[in-house]
Amino acid sequence: MNTIDEVAQFLQPEKTALVLWDIQKMLVDAIFNREEFLGNVHKLAAAARERQIPVFFTKITPLPEKFESPARKYMRRNRPKGYVPAPDAFNLVISPEPGDIVIEKNTASIFVGTNFELMMRNAGISTLAFTGISTEIGIESSARDAGNRGFFPIVVSDAVSSRDKNAHARSLENLKSMVPLVSTDELASFWKK
Repeated sequence: MNTIDEVAQFLQPEKTALVLWDIQKMLVDAIFNREEFLGNVHKLAAAARERQIPVFFTKITPLPEKFESPARKYMRRNRPKGYVPAPDAFNLVISPEPGDIVIEKNTASIFVGTNFELMMRNAGISTLAFTGISTEIGIESSARDAGNRGFFPIVVSDAVSSRDKNAHARSLENLKSMVPLVSTDELASFWKK
């Protein structure tokens, strides 16, 4: 884990955005550390808003079945035939506040099929702090993609989660050699300075 001092130069509020990845009911209900996770995400969002750091929520918005990619259909192959998510499955568990932005997306990267990169470049934002679900899918994909696009990604290690605790741990192990990992308390305290 990196110390906040190692990455402080990249965390200036005017150059940073906070991403709350897929904090939706169907995912939150399945994670292994629900209470700790939600507490940490609330703490980070409050610290970001206090410093006027933009807060972005992502929201899975499936494509109509006919237009869904073969890869995504394959990933869902083990669902029961005729599976229909509960009516509230895609609802955000944490409500966006005025000024927060919700990005609807249908891939595991915040950059694919959205205007997110354009928005970041227009606003002069170069650092992206990632929180959310799932560590091994959307968080890792988006953090890697951010780095490949010239952004400085940071993953808040205790504000990410998964339904699979082992996959979550493996993903954090992979990520630590590529992107800084910081804790909620470190980041929130830094933003409060």
